[in-house]
Amino acid sequence: MPASVSAASAVLPALPSLGIQAERLIASGVHEIAGLSPAEVRAVAAAPAGEGALLAVHPERAPASALAPLLRHAGRPGFVVTDMTDVDLFAPLGTTVPPDAPLYVLTGLDRGDRLANRSPDEALPALTAEGRTPLLLSEGIHWVLQRPEVLERNHCFMTIGSRLRKANGALDSRTPAIWLSNGTGRDGRECRDAPKVGWCWAGNRHTWLGFASATDRRAAG
Repeated sequence: MPASVSAASAVLPALPSLGIQAERLIASGVHEIAGLSPAEVRAVAAAPAGEGALLAVHPERAPASALAPLLRHAGRPGFVVTDMTDVDLFAPLGTTVPPDAPLYVLTGLDRGDRLANRSPDEALPALTAEGRTPLLLSEGIHWVLQRPEVLERNHCFMTIGSRLRKANGALDSRTPAIWLSNGTGRDGRECRDAPKVGWCWAGNRHTWLGFASATDRRAAG
């Protein structure tokens, strides 16, 4: 099975079959968060989706705040930064999620290492020009849940498909990302190496954050 690759990006571990992914979601309790039975999850995963597809739950059924603690790295559980209490209000921006599908699939996942050291404002046009769609925060969490190895020191990623729109219609300048905590500051030493859901400014650049994206997002089956 081919791994996810892109020009000037690392070769990442291939995703397992949808059947194996379904069992991982069930074992982690994601189906309960989404209000789905194990049978429903397994039925969707039984449909052909092609190699390298990621099985994801619709973000309205499984919000980031509920998914983040299910992540694990170096034995540490994932968490959302304390100053992102509104994490579940970050919604798809310019992205169509299959509306009637509680579960759907993404194909052609890429961590976007080649875009590191660009700001989100700079990376989005580049992804659009390539015909790629940036991952939502919940989709990025699903990817790490299935393949924790996609988070590496100095090689983590942003999920700029999710943005928060303020009451006046303008976009909040924060953009969500997933990386590994250093265990400093408000994170606490006990969180060192834990998967961390946080944010960065839309105009700032970071050498260690790529921009995760996919080539397609569609209902399974």
